[in-house]
Amino acid sequence: MNSAPGPLLAGLTARARAAAHARAPACPCGAATLADRPDGTVVRHADTVAKAHPLDATPAELTSRLTLAARHPGILLPPLDPTPVDLHGRLVTFWPYGTPVDPDAPDAAPWEAAAVLLARLHRSPAPKDLPVMRGPAKAARAVARLRAAGPHPAVASVLRAWASLPPWARAEAPMPHTGTLCHGDLHLGQLVRHPSDDGPWLLIDVDDLGVGVPAWDLARPAAWYACGLLPPGAWTRFLTAYREAGGPAVPAEGDPWPALDVPARALTAQTAARAVAKAVAAGRPLDEVEQSVVDACDRMATVPPQLVQEHAK
Repeated sequence: MNSAPGPLLAGLTARARAAAHARAPACPCGAATLADRPDGTVVRHADTVAKAHPLDATPAELTSRLTLAARHPGILLPPLDPTPVDLHGRLVTFWPYGTPVDPDAPDAAPWEAAAVLLARLHRSPAPKDLPVMRGPAKAARAVARLRAAGPHPAVASVLRAWASLPPWARAEAPMPHTGTLCHGDLHLGQLVRHPSDDGPWLLIDVDDLGVGVPAWDLARPAAWYACGLLPPGAWTRFLTAYREAGGPAVPAEGDPWPALDVPARALTAQTAARAVAKAVAAGRPLDEVEQSVVDACDRMATVPPQLVQEHAK
């Protein structure tokens, strides 16, 4: 039997219903919980989505990020209101519903669209009051959870790879080149079509949005490619589309890896840390994909990372 939802989820569901009915009095209704995690709870009611942001989100920083999304409706999904509200001690925002990427159709994954959106984001002026992109901080939290998870044979491999990174990539020092607008947590789950079904692709999730090293936004697909989890053709399509759209994170021609190497290593360590922590919690062995990122951490520890080069202009 399923337990009753907690007060946050129940309250968020009620807020989403009220917001949807305010937008469309003849609401067809229909509710769903899209995510319920410590770092974010998301519910949908018809064409309205309500999100409870992480506990460490502050009103000033979140409002700054929401305002930016509202100013770039062709790149980021704009919120229904750029001012968050409080619910059970969590900041809550409201959004129009967009159709997500279909995980069961990998050949139709919108890699080119993601690349073009990133390039446009990276070339957009960054407001002076925008906080720092939170990608390294998120990676550091994943490693902290790994340390707390308990013993596992793969822990040492991940921690060695993590220790090989420069301090800024471990959130232990300021990021270099923090004048570029970055998403901070790019993966295919951060794209939706809006209007639903036939609208253009847009980026979602502003929690990690800020100024920083733009190569971080290319790092997850780069890491997947380096680990053998993303086919070379998909990686080439993504990188080519980014370059053709004038993206500043990598040089327009030549080897992109001097810029991508450190962020890709950091995302590999983050992914491995999460995988091992989940396996320990579940009392199960690593699956094939999880083992592949741990193996990549083993390789990383034997080869020093390349220096990040400045490409953002």
